[in-house]
Amino acid sequence: MTDFQRFDETNAPEAALPLIEKSKKAFGRLPGLHAVMAGSPALLEGYQVLHRLFAEETAFDADEKTVVWQTINVYHECHYCVPAHTGIAKMMGVSDDISNALRDETPLPNPKLEALRDFTLVMLESRGNPSDAQMQAFLDAGYEQRHVLDIILGLAQKVMSNYTNHVAQTPVDEVMQKFAWTKR
Repeated sequence: MTDFQRFDETNAPEAALPLIEKSKKAFGRLPGLHAVMAGSPALLEGYQVLHRLFAEETAFDADEKTVVWQTINVYHECHYCVPAHTGIAKMMGVSDDISNALRDETPLPNPKLEALRDFTLVMLESRGNPSDAQMQAFLDAGYEQRHVLDIILGLAQKVMSNYTNHVAQTPVDEVMQKFAWTKR
């Protein structure tokens, strides 16, 4: 296993320094994922931009954002992101019923959220090539074409973080360890 370096303001490439400060300001600390990503300032900046866009500019509410993020995290079996997004979901006021259903891959509390999880999985498994019937089922559940595009944005963001955590075996941040997760 390759040991990926973690960076902070004392050893990061110069281009990563403002990005590290941005992360610390946003989270009150430097998340381990960001410390690894700082080895490629372009990756860290891209991740920060996509995270902000998905969190602040999509048509999804907090529950729906959590469904998209955690569906991808669980599908990719990301040991770091599932706990992190469990904590984020709590901060966003998402119910434990939703978080636990996503983590445990059990039914969600309402059909619309289940349709969102199902379609997010379709997008993952089909590599963005859903059938007409799958697309129509998603739209019939009350979603719009914009939501399809917003899922693609979430997928792009989560591939960056999930894959980074896989190759770097990023340790779960201490504040998120209480939400540790392994796939059942």
